[in-house]
Amino acid sequence: MHTCAVGIPILVDEYNAYSNDSMPVKLNERQKEQKDQFIKKMGYWNRFRDILLVNDEPFFESYLKVLTNPWEKDIISAKLKEFIYIAIDSSTTHLFENGIRIHIRNALKYGASFEEIMEILKIVSTQGSSTFHISLPILEEALSEI
Repeated sequence: MHTCAVGIPILVDEYNAYSNDSMPVKLNERQKEQKDQFIKKMGYWNRFRDILLVNDEPFFESYLKVLTNPWEKDIISAKLKEFIYIAIDSSTTHLFENGIRIHIRNALKYGASFEEIMEILKIVSTQGSSTFHISLPILEEALSEI
């Protein structure tokens, strides 16, 4: 979904600049209910979701189900769920700043300490070195053929 979170605002900016018009966003009653349901379950909302919801309601419905599914049961704590989201959003191949901020804020709200969140960031940061070590032999081989 972060493709949409990053891409839709850029698309809107570029569309508005190209067309010299602004993208109107008006939610119908059903879409307003979906937005309220999302906010109730997740505790946040971003403008790109309005555009996504108006553009493709069935896609948004599927996204809502997938995103909120972990919150339907209390198998793991809310704090641990937020830790997982922090790890995903801060991974080297992802680096989704808005998500990192939201989920750190939520983790703190659920009782996480600064030190716990630092541990997550330190653990996840090692992902970059492991991908470097895996790709280094491939790079060395490719360079030796030049």
